[in-house]
This record gives sequence, C-alpha cells and structure tokens, in this order.
Amino acid sequence: MTPVDRARPWLRAHPLALDAALALGVLLCMVLGSFADPHGPNGPTFGTRTPGLRSLVLMTLAAAVLVLRRRRPMAVLACTSALTMVELSLGAPPAPVAMSAVVALYTVAAHTDRPTTYRVGVLTIVVLTGTAMLFGTPPWYSQEHVGIFAWTGMAAAAGDAVRSRRAFIDAIRERAERAEHGREEEARRRVAEERLRIARDLHDVVAHHIALVNVQAGVAAHVMDKRPDQAKEALAHVREASRSALDELRSTVGLLRQSGDPAAPTEPAPGLAVLDDLLGGFRRAGLPVELARIDDSPLPASVDLAAYRVIQEALTNVQKHAGPGAKAEVSVVRVGPNIEITVIDNGAAGGDGNGDGGGHGLLGMRERVTALGGSCTAGPRYGGGFRVQAILPVKAAETGATGEGTS
Repeated sequence: MTPVDRARPWLRAHPLALDAALALGVLLCMVLGSFADPHGPNGPTFGTRTPGLRSLVLMTLAAAVLVLRRRRPMAVLACTSALTMVELSLGAPPAPVAMSAVVALYTVAAHTDRPTTYRVGVLTIVVLTGTAMLFGTPPWYSQEHVGIFAWTGMAAAAGDAVRSRRAFIDAIRERAERAEHGREEEARRRVAEERLRIARDLHDVVAHHIALVNVQAGVAAHVMDKRPDQAKEALAHVREASRSALDELRSTVGLLRQSGDPAAPTEPAPGLAVLDDLLGGFRRAGLPVELARIDDSPLPASVDLAAYRVIQEALTNVQKHAGPGAKAEVSVVRVGPNIEITVIDNGAAGGDGNGDGGGHGLLGMRERVTALGGSCTAGPRYGGGFRVQAILPVKAAETGATGEGTS
C-alpha cells in the first residue's frame, strides 16, 4: 500500500485539511507565477519582476478563501472572482490571482448540476475575460486574455466531467446494492416457500395417518371384548398406518438434514400411481370409497403430488367429520389442458360436515393448488354432504418442466 493509499481515508475524514493544503499549494503557485514576466525579450522570463504588496495581499486572500470551497462553493467563487477582477484592473502586469478563481469554478462545477455549471461558467468566463480586456494594458487579443478564457473554460469542463463520473459510479453502486437486496429478498422468499411446502407435506402426512389410527383404535376399543379377532385386525391396521406415517416423516426429515440440495429425492414422492393404495387404506379403516378415473397418463411431478395430496386431505376430512356410515367418491378426469380432482361424500347423519376442524387442511389444499396456477373450491353439497374440487393446469406445468430442463 502506497503512502497515498494510506492517507486517503484520513483525508476523506478531514476534507478541511485537504482544502487547506490545496489553498497553500495554489498560493505558492500564484506567488511563483507573479515573478515571471510574460513580456520578456525572448518570451516569458522568470525573476525579472517582483509582485507588489497589493498583489501579495490579494493572492493571500484569494488562496485563504479556498479553504471553504466545499462548504460555500458559490460564495468562494464570487470572492475569488472579485479579487481577480481587482488585480486585473489595477495590476500592470497583473499577478495570477485568476488561478484561485479557476479552482473555485472547478469546485462549483463538480458539486452542482450541469445547467448551473453552464450558467455560472459562462458568467465567470465573460466577467474575468472582459475585465482583463477592458482594464488590462496588453491588447484585447493578447495571449494573457486567451489564457484566462481557456483556463476558466477548462475548469468548468473538468468539474462537470468529475461530477458526471461520480454520478455514474454512484448509480452503478446503487444498482449493485439494489441487486444484492433483491437477491436477499429472493432467498428469503424461497426459504419461506420451502417452509410452507414442508409444513403442508407434514400436515398432510400426519393428519391422514393419525385420522386412520384414530378410527381403527376406536374400532378396536369397541369390539375388543365381543369380537377379539376384529379387534386384532383393527390393531394391525393401526400398526400399518403408524409405520407408514413414521416412514414418510423419516423421509421428509431426512431431506431436511442434508447439507446441500440433493440431485434427486431419496424417496419417491407420492402420486396418483399409488392412489389405489391410498384408497385401500381408507377402505380398511371403514370408509367406502369409489374411484372414477379417466385417462391415467403420467403427469408432471408437481401436479401429480398436488393431486395426490388433495385427495388424501379431502378423504381424511371425510373420515374425521362426515360421521358414521359415510361414503366417498373420487373422480380424476383429464379435461383439455387441465386435470380435475373431485371428492364428494354423502354427509351421513351424525357427522359435522367435511370441515377443517379449525385446522389448516383446506387452506393447505388451496395454497398447494394455487401455487401451480390452478383453483380449488370446497363447500357443502345441495342435499347434504361435502364437495372438494381442484383444477390443476397440466400443460403449464409440462412447459415449465421442459423449460427448466433445457435451460
């Protein structure tokens, strides 16, 4: 690291010290320049003239006000321009007090907008150059007057270029910060979505199997004394449902424990391919279920899982709420670009309806279906019972899966 790099943070923290050093440097340059005679026999010569007391005072004052150039740029420019006009109108030849006005004009251009720079720059150039031409001893076309015009013009242009570069860098930095903030927001959104998906899956698994366990345990308790064989069969169903629940929970928790994203799930996700097993579990639990399925062609994984979970949750609600003697019907129909899942029950007497029981089953179904761009409706049927219908777009899911695979 160079000494300049080490000093840069301190100078940024103490800008007044930097401006004081700049003012001192400008004063030295003006004093040294006042010893040069621009009209020597062979061009400008150094050491042939000495500045007067008035010129030294004007140069000192002009350099001193530069210390405040960042805090009051317009006031500093006006003060240095006034001191320069005094020197140009009285000095013969004048001392280079205009150097302080050049620095002040650069500061104004670097810290204001472009229209202000144009107006102030043109006014400063006209005033200083006009004063030199009107009150100076050399002719109006002399190189001293051209020099004042050129230096003030370059100061305004340089300050405007520096301001534009700073604005460009600030814009790039702001876009980078917005992009970083957007990435963080996207990461948080993905985490929230993943948590919601896991919560839905855990709810579906636990609610389904616990409902079956509850029903079979009730059957076993009811017939334990009079029909022990049927009680043993019910307890066997309880053991099977418990084992299935533990297996699915173990699979889900195992995925959560992995440190990275697996290339493929360790367990196949349930889908309509195992729909018969799902319905068989409900039938063994005492819920008669009829299935009407048209077009069993394979579906995209996301649609297949959502359809399975909707049927599972709807039948679980029937099992819990429809009452004894209830029957359910499930239909899976492919209609154009969509697949329609319908689950209805007859709402037998003694039940409390296929409600959600204060839980999150119906809400989870709607969220799962809506996430795929579909729709889900649930409500009582005319004449009794309950009806759940989900419409899932298949074509959109297939297009999304193809796009992800080919990108």
